[in-house]
Amino acid sequence: MSPQSLAQGNWAAEQLVLTGGDRGIVAVVAVVALAALVIGYILLREVLAAGQGTAKMQEIATAVQEGAAAYLNRQFRTLGIFVALVFLLLFALPAEDWMERLGRSLFFIVGAVFSAAIGYLGMWLSTRANVRVAAAANETGGREKATRIAFRTGGVVGMMTVGLGLFGAALVVLVYAGQAPKVLEGFGFGAALLAMFMRVGGGIFTKAADVGADLVGKVEKNIPEDDPRNAATIADNVGDNVGDCAGMAADLFESYAVTLVAALILGTAAFGTQGLMFPLIVPAIGVLTAVLGVYITKARVGESGLTAINRSFYISAIISAVLCTIAAFAFLPNTFSGLTSVSPEIGATEGNPAMVAAIAVIIGIVLAGIILWLTGYFTGTDYRPVKDVGKTSLTGAATVVLAGISVGFESAVYTAIVIGGAVYGAFLLSGSITVALFAIALAGCGLLTTVGVIVAMDTFGPVSDNAQGIAEMSGDVHGEGAQILTELDAVGNTTKAITKGIAIATAVLAATALFGSYTDAIKQALLGAGQAFADADFVVYGPGILVGLIIGAAVVFMFSGLAVNAVTRAAGAIVFEVRRQFRENPGIMDGTTKPEYGRVVDICTKDSLRELATPGLLAVLAPIAVGFGLGVGPLAGYLAGAIASGTLMAVFLANSGGAWDNAKKLVEDGHHGGKGSDAHAATIIGDTVGDPFKDTAGPAINPLIKVMNLVAVLIAPAIVTLSVGADASPAIRAAIAIFSVLVIIGAVIVSKRRGTAIAEDSPSEGEKVANGAA
Repeated sequence: MSPQSLAQGNWAAEQLVLTGGDRGIVAVVAVVALAALVIGYILLREVLAAGQGTAKMQEIATAVQEGAAAYLNRQFRTLGIFVALVFLLLFALPAEDWMERLGRSLFFIVGAVFSAAIGYLGMWLSTRANVRVAAAANETGGREKATRIAFRTGGVVGMMTVGLGLFGAALVVLVYAGQAPKVLEGFGFGAALLAMFMRVGGGIFTKAADVGADLVGKVEKNIPEDDPRNAATIADNVGDNVGDCAGMAADLFESYAVTLVAALILGTAAFGTQGLMFPLIVPAIGVLTAVLGVYITKARVGESGLTAINRSFYISAIISAVLCTIAAFAFLPNTFSGLTSVSPEIGATEGNPAMVAAIAVIIGIVLAGIILWLTGYFTGTDYRPVKDVGKTSLTGAATVVLAGISVGFESAVYTAIVIGGAVYGAFLLSGSITVALFAIALAGCGLLTTVGVIVAMDTFGPVSDNAQGIAEMSGDVHGEGAQILTELDAVGNTTKAITKGIAIATAVLAATALFGSYTDAIKQALLGAGQAFADADFVVYGPGILVGLIIGAAVVFMFSGLAVNAVTRAAGAIVFEVRRQFRENPGIMDGTTKPEYGRVVDICTKDSLRELATPGLLAVLAPIAVGFGLGVGPLAGYLAGAIASGTLMAVFLANSGGAWDNAKKLVEDGHHGGKGSDAHAATIIGDTVGDPFKDTAGPAINPLIKVMNLVAVLIAPAIVTLSVGADASPAIRAAIAIFSVLVIIGAVIVSKRRGTAIAEDSPSEGEKVANGAA
């Protein structure tokens, strides 16, 4: 490989200068992004204008609002310290000049703040929409009204997600031009890091409360899921909002931001100025189609909400594909020689840039549609997999668990093959590695043209779940209204599973593109040190690469185990506390005494925030340990192993959990004995096992993969600097690696010691756990 080829990305950045016309395009994109925020505000006003139901329903909703806000406020105070430390570390990393270094660090803060803002908005609005959905179900035309309110609540968050993500990227391009890709690394890292913390923390909170509430209330006391006599019910509803709404909103925002960042980084190297512009045009089109998708989602009389949502998704996806194709041929030339500010070697590549870009975007859009169908098949109540899991409840909890695991394993294979096919299909669009990687990033942008509708689909789930909870706790929704909310809750389980599948697909596409950015960063750093890049250092049969690959896969397993174990410990504390309240206050069961809801919310808050440190340190320090300890080649293997195992693990966990949850819904709808039967108890156990799978560990893998890839991209120049040339220092490399490993080991040991919190079930132990003493 020639030195010119090795430096092509750096060459493009140096030559790239935005013309007045280019800046005009970016300004238009920024205006479109701001328009998305305005549309979001209009939708928000519409949601808040809906009726709020009875005084009892509003009282319950207010308790949920207060608990969710208190949790996120405490979480943000905790994370603020971590963000400040990372800001300083980023500023210390090598950069071309102080402006790039400052910009990268500042936009790390911007990315983190945007991610937090999206998450907080998702929580704030969902805690106000849930009572409105419950009230709408009681009205004439309740199914259609409730579906519209729930989906448009998600539409608000979707508009804010695409608006802030696109505006942040456009702002960086306007200010930094040729240096934009490096600065955008900080923006994407901030978004991904905070999303991972919100996903883990919110997931632990919601599933600890959910599992604890189910095990004591539904299994031991044989009372309904959202019975107000259960002290964990308010915490359960709070958890839906801080985990599924706030956490997933931040997660999808970072998916949007990081995929866009990867496309802009590689686009600059592959297509020059046009490569910096086109990845902004594609999501701008996505904003327009997202608005359309949200507004056309209307359930017809007697129609399933899932049918209406899927129809809107496919219509918006088809329109996106058509408009993006038109934009590709209108904006990009039909030969590489027509591109500006691009390396001469890429300019000699045969092919049609407009055709490459158009097909790549279409691949991403088609991938989203296939995953929607595939995930819906494995987790929907109308299809055989969930029906089969439901049937196994007739033979007990063990067969329910085994059947759900089987569904997860099988669906992971099909989903991974589909994602792999999309990645490879985009890669084959060009003979140039740089252009092929850009095509993969564009496929990710194509997939995310649908992100506005995707966010709406995801938020629909917890809002519907909360609405059913409020209705049941208040006792003010009966008959057809209660049935409508049950149906919407089942639809929400499927839409949540679908968005998790799409989110992991974006993670793979973005991570693969960032993997290309990592190797490009290595090449440039080696050239700067006067060294040649050796492909042999990255061959898969090299022992170092294989070791790195195994470690990368192992970190995904460790991360998942830590998340599930955290839920286990926190749920144990909730079980003790709820049992204590039932034991010490007999009036709770006959309705004469009100449970202490606040104590359970407080336990969930403390435990979830306490558990944040270990997964976060593992995600950031593990690639640092491998990179500085073993070198850039093994770190490449590490990333490959993490992407491969993370894809399979995330889909397995999400779809197993979704299948168990909807199998329980089937039984509760009257199949196999209905509520209160042995079959019902068996599916509750399956759903309880699936809770941390689908709502804690599984979705957190999505930002984990991108955090680790971005860490690798950011530290690559420092690894090379300390490895070759005049500044080489094996001792410093070893010290950094050893320090990182020791911190990880210490964090894991501290985390494992918390496992002693679940001891014998006695009043004294219950008190100790409830007070956070154990």
